[in-house]
Amino acid sequence: MPEQESDTGLRARLVDVGVELVTREGVQALTLREIARRAGVSHGAPRRYFPTHLELLSAIARRGFGELTERAAEAAASSDGPAPAREQLTALGRVYLEFALGNPGMYELMFRHDLLESGHLGLRDTSLPLFGRLVDLVGQVRPDADSRLVAGALWANLHGIAQLWGWGSLQLATGADGFVPMLRSALEAHLGAESE
Repeated sequence: MPEQESDTGLRARLVDVGVELVTREGVQALTLREIARRAGVSHGAPRRYFPTHLELLSAIARRGFGELTERAAEAAASSDGPAPAREQLTALGRVYLEFALGNPGMYELMFRHDLLESGHLGLRDTSLPLFGRLVDLVGQVRPDADSRLVAGALWANLHGIAQLWGWGSLQLATGADGFVPMLRSALEAHLGAESE
């Protein structure tokens, strides 16, 4: 490790290496020893910045939530002002599925129960605002329903689509060649038919 590298720099580099590793090789590759080796530091060095393995995994997952949140915000933005809530939900659903399918290792890491429950580095605080946005949009489309419950069911549906599509099961069962018809069906199931 270069002498002049700051603690903040090394900490960020360890997370960067972890992000790259989970992206290329999946969650199973995220060992402290492998992250340290690829960062060019001793195998004990990560413990100076991340006393537990869960803390390092949480920092890596936090980057994933940041990227997903950024993509969702970009999809919701419109030069003509905010799109109607239903359109924003469609865009959010598409971004969610594209992220999950394009980043399966990171996606798996982000939703590990042990990381979310542990409270390391505010991971729960990082994940909840995106769900809050989903609740808000569902509330605009379905003011007649408990928006938290409907949003939770919709999120579970999207998560299931991502998992089953990633495994190839939905393509086999439905014959669909893209996830968009599944997304539309999920939105209709939870929000009702789109008014014309």
